[in-house]
Amino acid sequence: MNTPSSHCPGFESFKNLKSFICKCSHCGAEVEIFSDEFDHEHTCKKCHKPLDFKQCTYAGGASDPTPR
Repeated sequence: MNTPSSHCPGFESFKNLKSFICKCSHCGAEVEIFSDEFDHEHTCKKCHKPLDFKQCTYAGGASDPTPR
């Protein structure tokens, strides 16, 4: 059996996304935000206060340098 060489539709638009964990400066809850979501404000799901993007740390990305 062969592995299909094509990707799912829409794959190209998501293959370079980066994941960030943002810690709420008010209550300490962690929220995952993707790199394409930094263009608008986010609020903490626990305390409902705005998140400070300066409190975000890189968690992972969709790119993989290993050959396939």
